[in-house]
Amino acid sequence: MIHSLRFRLLVAFTLAILIALGTTSFFVGLATRGEIERFQARGRQIHTARVERVLSSHYREHMEWTGIQPVIEQMESLRGQRIVLTNAEGTVIADSQGKLLGDRYQTNLSGRSLVVAGNEDVLGTVYIESRSAGDLTSPQRLLRPISYLLLWGSLVAIVIALLITFFLSRRILSPVRALTAAARLLGQGDFSQRVMIKDKSEVGELAQAFDVMAENLERDEQLQRNMVADIAHELRTPLSNLKGYLEAIGERVIEPDEKTIRSLDEEASLLSRLVNDLQELSLAEAGELKMHSQPEDISRLINQTVAAMQPQASAKGLAVSADLPDKLPPVDIDSQRIGQVLLNLLENALAHTGKSDAITVTAEKRGKWVEVTVNDTGDGIPAEDLPNIFERFYRGDKSRTMATGSSGLGLTISRRLVEAHGGKINAQSESGKGSRFHFTIPVAE
Repeated sequence: MIHSLRFRLLVAFTLAILIALGTTSFFVGLATRGEIERFQARGRQIHTARVERVLSSHYREHMEWTGIQPVIEQMESLRGQRIVLTNAEGTVIADSQGKLLGDRYQTNLSGRSLVVAGNEDVLGTVYIESRSAGDLTSPQRLLRPISYLLLWGSLVAIVIALLITFFLSRRILSPVRALTAAARLLGQGDFSQRVMIKDKSEVGELAQAFDVMAENLERDEQLQRNMVADIAHELRTPLSNLKGYLEAIGERVIEPDEKTIRSLDEEASLLSRLVNDLQELSLAEAGELKMHSQPEDISRLINQTVAAMQPQASAKGLAVSADLPDKLPPVDIDSQRIGQVLLNLLENALAHTGKSDAITVTAEKRGKWVEVTVNDTGDGIPAEDLPNIFERFYRGDKSRTMATGSSGLGLTISRRLVEAHGGKINAQSESGKGSRFHFTIPVAE
């Protein structure tokens, strides 16, 4: 419970709310206290000025302080503050509480003293007592209900916020729980898991990424199964042939003549090529291919590869040619690896073209790259197979394997070899109208 995301969200939101409300209450209280003190200061100034006017008016009217005591008492009853008036000699002539009349003024009343002046002489001094801390208008008394109001408001806000957080956390964590459950099942090998969360937030993006990952894993798993079935099929046929020939030779049904030995050699070569392709692919996917790149003449390499394919093409009644510009820049490649890519592409084109079709190899410089293209006018690739032709272990037409002696790994290996050179390989095709494979390799600096 303590380590759950919901608990952490509740704690985090509660702390954030407490900090926000505490900070707000502190500054509200500070501002309110300042305003109250300024208001009281203005009130004291107004009261002091009023007392001065009343006393000055009384003296000008009577030309003496006679009858001032009732006036002082009335002013205290209105304001609630003690007022003491002394004459020029410091003798108390009026006290709103009547305690110091006739005495020398010695009580140190806190507050501001006021001098009441006549025409030329100082006629008396008035002392006004400041309000005590327990007075009803003191800042502490005025701030207390405001503080209570802020406290209760904060408590209500915290409760409401926690309720909202609780329901929001349930909504937020619901897709997370779904993702967790699906991930557990995915880890147990159930690649059909999908969460299908329709959300535009980060959680929705995570769910979409999970679904894409699960789909890729399911596809890879299916390809892996197909690969195992295909390899088993590819191995079974030549092994069965080899075993059959050997048993027939052992039982002297057939003689180990030149034709029989050639058949055995062909079956062994097929097995060897399948094993080599698998080893090549595993090294490429592990990034452990040994590359020996150096400046090479790509035109020479293309012409050599085309010449090597001429016998096979002629046997099928096909025309294979190279259409190259007069001068191409040197390229930084491992000639053996790129030659393998060209050979794989040409063999793939031969496997998918018939009599009277043509295969053409072209090349041209594009910025810092040279693009090599293999075009054929054969059957083309069905649209449903085109996105997968570079995937490992994928073959659109499994029936061609025995006829071509192919393991179905040539295009996958070609992609890995081109990418190891920093280039890219792509294909365009339309069923019945041929195919176009092109890849890029870097120009030598």
